[in-house]
Amino acid sequence: MTTETYDKSKLEERALRLVEAAKKAGADAADAVAVTGSSLSVSVREGKVEDTERSEGEDFTLRVFLGKKVASISTNSFEDVEALAERAVAMAKVIPEDPYAGLADEDLLLKKIPELDLLDPRIVLADELKDLALEAEEAAMAVEGVTKSGGAGASWGQSGLVLATSHGFVGAYSRSRSGFSVTAIAGEGTNMERDYEFDSRTYWDELSSAKEVGRKAGERTVMRMNPQQLSTRKAMVLYEPRAARSIVGHLAGAINGASIARGTSFLKDKMGQQIFADGIVISDDPFKPKGGGTSPFDGEGVAAQYLELVSNGILSHWLLDCASARELGLVTNGRARRSGSTTSPGTTNLTLHAGEKSLEDMLSEMGEGLWVTDLIGHGANGITGDYSRGAAGFWIENGKIAYPVSEITIAGNMKDMFMNLTPASDLDDRYAVATPTLAIEGLTIAGS
Repeated sequence: MTTETYDKSKLEERALRLVEAAKKAGADAADAVAVTGSSLSVSVREGKVEDTERSEGEDFTLRVFLGKKVASISTNSFEDVEALAERAVAMAKVIPEDPYAGLADEDLLLKKIPELDLLDPRIVLADELKDLALEAEEAAMAVEGVTKSGGAGASWGQSGLVLATSHGFVGAYSRSRSGFSVTAIAGEGTNMERDYEFDSRTYWDELSSAKEVGRKAGERTVMRMNPQQLSTRKAMVLYEPRAARSIVGHLAGAINGASIARGTSFLKDKMGQQIFADGIVISDDPFKPKGGGTSPFDGEGVAAQYLELVSNGILSHWLLDCASARELGLVTNGRARRSGSTTSPGTTNLTLHAGEKSLEDMLSEMGEGLWVTDLIGHGANGITGDYSRGAAGFWIENGKIAYPVSEITIAGNMKDMFMNLTPASDLDDRYAVATPTLAIEGLTIAGS
């Protein structure tokens, strides 16, 4: 693969051919997505390479409309596109009507592709990935108390995407992503603990050092040794950024336009109302340079737009694709996400903005409570807002870590959790979902 990632003109031509084939087969309208990519990954354990995987390929998805009927079909082969289009149209003929189906309105489509700095032209080789993973593993094993490696891995990839529609839209962009992770184990027999650390970036040269990531993995693991159980109680809970991202993810699910249209969200009647404390801001930014979720247009070709989903604690937007917007009597805000042959609302770069207090100040003011570093299971009911997650972390006394804890459950309701949430100032914005440490008052901790 060249530093251009893909032959753009070739991929555009193939997407347009799919659309034309659908029209010839009798479709009223159609769109097609063509994706090409190359990836490489290396995994190591105990100083030796365990596995090396390389993949290159193309995938094509065609979506056809017959009136209010819609059908999709996917393939990784570009042979006999006419037959593919005919099968898609035949599928649409026997599918029930969807009153909200249809392409995006032409005036909503992106007119000019912005520069978003999503492609690192560097081609990373297998030996570079191996060396990075081995160095991270070695650094983890050097931490006193670490007894075994859980393995380390590194990966690199580049991809290109083209979307073409029957009403004239053709858009394309390319991206890259590199990352690595390491897992460490401490203890022996039944008294063993494990933890991990990782990093992922658009540009290879911006990755954290392997020694730093490995050291953190080892230190996190050793800190978890000899955990205790807590008795059942109510307390303040701190979520470190890694765990806090799930809280923001639950919000994204609750304001998904498809869930709102179905009436299956605990926030379905909260638009324009206070759902967080004053000062809380949550945004979704498709233009974030080098962002993991950055894209100039959505899965329907609609121009991306910055959204402040929560402004000063007030819910301001749903996440909408064309179908959910039509069902709600609204206009899409460019949040359609393609997953195989389906389209549904989703986020781009979702950020809960930082607060003013440092983590140290928050711990000091907290005095006593739970610091969560690991969550288990999903445990959130999108209809009622009820929340219950298995957790591990540390019990805090006098603003400092007293001892590690495990085998506990945190419970509450997300409506109350959102209102009682306070962000720290330590925003971790490396990933498509970004948060600082979050403090939530009044949660129930179920233990022994």
